Amino acid sequence: MMEVLRIVLASLLALVLAACASVPEGPAPKRIALTFDDTPRHPGQFLSEDERTRLLIKALEDTGVEQAVFFINPGKITERQGAEKRIAAYVEAGHVLANHTADHLQLSRTDADEYIANIDAAAQWMQGLEGVRPWFRYPYLDEGQGDIAKRDRIRQALAQRQLLNASPSVGASDWWMDDALNAAKREGKPLNLKAAGALFVTEHVKAAAFYDDLARKTYGRPIAHNMLLHETDLSALFVADLVVALRQDGWTIITGDEAYEDAALLNLPNVSNAHGTLVQLAAQEKGISGPLTYPGSNTQRLREQFDTKVLGLRSRSKNPE
Repeated sequence: MMEVLRIVLASLLALVLAACASVPEGPAPKRIALTFDDTPRHPGQFLSEDERTRLLIKALEDTGVEQAVFFINPGKITERQGAEKRIAAYVEAGHVLANHTADHLQLSRTDADEYIANIDAAAQWMQGLEGVRPWFRYPYLDEGQGDIAKRDRIRQALAQRQLLNASPSVGASDWWMDDALNAAKREGKPLNLKAAGALFVTEHVKAAAFYDDLARKTYGRPIAHNMLLHETDLSALFVADLVVALRQDGWTIITGDEAYEDAALLNLPNVSNAHGTLVQLAAQEKGISGPLTYPGSNTQRLREQFDTKVLGLRSRSKNPE
């Protein structure tokens, strides 16, 4: 009797193990943090700077985004009345600050010593503030482009200062969309603001999918992404819609702190032209085939999309998509 019971139990255990083995694994995680460059940014045509900050904070709070990252240009503060209070409001709301040079310099057009001094000036302004992280992002994502000696000089300076190269992994030229939207408003052109928001959301969700696929090919696993946005009227008006759309596409919104725990984001690709997102450069270094930049970021394509969807102009292309 005991032997029969043992055989039955063993058979049941085998069936359970087989059933468990046949259950497919869940989808690999898709995690992304939100980052906003160029704070404090110049005024837009739709919101005052104070309104923009309040709306950004409320949108992030209402959608449950615990922590976003604001990359600061302290040299712009004197040009933007009330900027210090607005930056403090981001920190009070739970968001964090990081270094974007004092004056938003472009490395390929700047002497290395001047550039390093500008990094230090930004760090000095942020010293002692709450919410500061030891992260640095190159303005224009320009790490010297083809000047490898300059690139390595700045990398060494960052290492000496224990500043992480916080390159984004996802971007979709939101700055171009915001510039086009503000220009249309300034020129009095009829525009569809809701369509502009839809374009902003759609392009960033598509870009996230593109760079996630590229990252998996490059690193052999999903990575913790961080999305490049800017502190603009467009972001303030539609970032809540973007968060909702990302979640509907399977993304979990994480903090910058979580994102920069991923070892992939510590990688410093060695490529001949250091200019672009982290994933793009890492894929280039590994010789990944196919497009390495999200095709939707092409400004000619964006212009076609913007003109037809936002300004209501007839398409000049047979395939505006």
